Amino acid sequence: MNWTKSSIFGLVPMLLVASALVLPPAAAFIPTSQATRDQRRAFVTRGGGVERCDVAMRATAEEKAAPLVTGAELEVMLTEWDEPIVIDAYATWCGPCLLMAPEFEAAAKELKGKVRMCKLDTDQEPEMANRLNIMGLPTLLFLDKFDRSEDEEGGEGDAKAVLKDRIEGAIRKESIIALCEHHFFGGPRPEQLS
Repeated sequence: MNWTKSSIFGLVPMLLVASALVLPPAAAFIPTSQATRDQRRAFVTRGGGVERCDVAMRATAEEKAAPLVTGAELEVMLTEWDEPIVIDAYATWCGPCLLMAPEFEAAAKELKGKVRMCKLDTDQEPEMANRLNIMGLPTLLFLDKFDRSEDEEGGEGDAKAVLKDRIEGAIRKESIIALCEHHFFGGPRPEQLS
């Protein structure tokens, strides 16, 4: 058989299609979202079918320390609160946001009961993102309850929260915890954020 360049290049697409047809069903789709390695392995093939392991069920049943909130839920949180709030404004397509997500969750677990931590998807909640003046991603907002002194006057519609700090860019768990200690509990200001 006489092989020419055009016949070889014509053969490549056919090989790709043929190899895709041979893949088992579970290998044809591998989730790449914020799922952990265990969650991705949770779907296995047995006898040509797809079965779900208990790892995936445990992961979905596990409650997040830093839950995803809507704009309406955030409004309620800002009117009825007893703990300081840290908001992680992020987007699912943002690389630094995805890198910081496990760090933020780990910090939320460590600060549970002292600081309320939540996540706001700026693509799903553009109106709230505009109200919070989110210009870069990820953005961390450190909010504390506004305590009015007795000599100040004001009505019901006045501010209920004070923005203690705004950090744009991904930082590690240790820096998030250090900033919370500084802004909410009188700890020293961290000299360097990582």
